[in-house]
Amino acid sequence: MNSKQLVQKYNVPCPRYTSYPTVPSWNTAAFKKVQWEYEVRSNFAHANKNGGISLYIHLPFCESLCTYCGCNTRITVNHAVEMPYIKAVLKEWKLYLNLFKEKPVLTELHLGGGTPTFFNPKNLEFLIRSIIWDCIIPEHTSYSFEGHPNNTTEGHLKVLYELGFRRVSFGIQDFERRVQEIINRVQPIENVIRVTEQARTIGYTSVNYDLVYGLPLQTIESITTTIEKVIELKPDRIAFYSYAHVPWLKPGQRKYTEADLPADAYKRELYTTGQAMFERAGYEDIGMDHFALPDDELTLAAKTGKLHRNFMGYTALHTAFSIGLGVSAISDTWGAFAQNVKTVEDYQKLIAQDIIPIFKGHLLTAEDLKIRTHILSVMCEYKTQWKKGELSDNILVRLKDLEADGLIQLKENSLAVTLVGMGFLRNICMAFDLRYWSDQVAKVQFSKAV
Repeated sequence: MNSKQLVQKYNVPCPRYTSYPTVPSWNTAAFKKVQWEYEVRSNFAHANKNGGISLYIHLPFCESLCTYCGCNTRITVNHAVEMPYIKAVLKEWKLYLNLFKEKPVLTELHLGGGTPTFFNPKNLEFLIRSIIWDCIIPEHTSYSFEGHPNNTTEGHLKVLYELGFRRVSFGIQDFERRVQEIINRVQPIENVIRVTEQARTIGYTSVNYDLVYGLPLQTIESITTTIEKVIELKPDRIAFYSYAHVPWLKPGQRKYTEADLPADAYKRELYTTGQAMFERAGYEDIGMDHFALPDDELTLAAKTGKLHRNFMGYTALHTAFSIGLGVSAISDTWGAFAQNVKTVEDYQKLIAQDIIPIFKGHLLTAEDLKIRTHILSVMCEYKTQWKKGELSDNILVRLKDLEADGLIQLKENSLAVTLVGMGFLRNICMAFDLRYWSDQVAKVQFSKAV
C-alpha cells in the first residue's frame, strides 16, 4: 500500500490520546464529586512521596480569537478580569490543599490558555508566589508557560524566570502573512525574534515553538519558508501539530471553508516536508508531532525510556498525579479524571460557594488502566507488550490489519511501530481503544488522524 492509499485509509476521526479513556468516552453518569474527592485523598500521599505532583493552570483570556484554535478561551480586552480570576484559582487551590493534608511537592507546573501572557507580569507573580507558598519545591522541576510573541514582554520573562520557570513555548503556527490573516493570528517575525532572544539572554534553558500544518491557505512553499526561518532561530523543541478541523465544536473555524484547507494527501505532504527539514537540521523525532535537539531533556528522556505523555503533552517527568486549576482544566489521579466547568461565570460561582468546580469525570476500570499503559507505551516508546490472553480478539484483529499495512511489526505478545507507522501513531493507539469502538457518538467528535 503506497503513502496516498495509507492516508486515504487511515485519515478517519481519531483521538490525540493525551489521555485514556479520552474525554468523550468518559462514563460521566457513574461519576460523583464525592468519589473525586476520595480519589484525591487516597492517591495524593503516595504520588507526593514518589516524584511529586503536577499542576496545570488554565488562563483562558485572549484579546482576539485565533480562528484555528481548539482551546477553551474567553475573548476580551478588559484586563480588569485578571485579578478576580486569579483569586478564584487560588481559592480552588486552597480547596485541594484541604484535601491533601500535607504540603505538596510541586515537581511540574504549566501555565496554559488562552494566553497566559494576557495577564500582567505582576499579577502572574502574585498567582505563582501564592501557589508555591504552600508547596515544597524539589531540586529538579519542570516549570513552563505558553507565551504569545505579540504580548510577551521582557517583564513576563523575567518575573517567571525568577519564580523557577525555565521553559517557554511560543505559538508560531505559520509565518506566511495570508495564512496568519485567515486564522486571525498576525504576528511579525520581529516579535518572535525579540522574545526568543530575550528568553535566552535571561537564562531560559528551553525555548519551544509551536507550529501547525494543514492550516487554511497553507502550501508547501509557505511551510518551507516558515520552517527555514524557524531553523535559523533554532528553538530547543518544536511541536509540529496537525490542524484539527472541528467547526461543529469551534464555530470560529467557520470563518473559512473546507475549500481553503489542504486536501488529505497534500496535508500529509506538508508534514513530511517539515519532518525532513527538521531532521536535516539536527532535530530528533520525538513521540508524535514533536522534534527536539539532541541535548534537550525530551530527547534524553526518549532515549532512556522515561518519556511520558499527559494532558500537557510530552514531558520528561512522570508524575502520576496532576491537578488542573481554572476553567475547563482536567485533573488526573491516575485512577480517575475530572474536568472543571467550562465558563468563567460558572467557575467563579462554584468557587464562591467553596465547591471544587468539576462537572464531569471518569473512574478508570482495571481494563482502562491496562489499555492506558499500552497507549502510553506506543505514544512514548513506539512499542508495547502484553501477557498471553490479555488482549481481546477484536484488538488482535485490528493489530493484524495494521501489520498487513506495514505500520507495525507484530510478534506473539508485543508490537513495534515501523518507520511508516510513526506517521500513524494515533491510528495504532486506536486499535487498543475499546471505548472508541463501542461508542458511535464519541467517534464523530474527533478531528481526522492526518
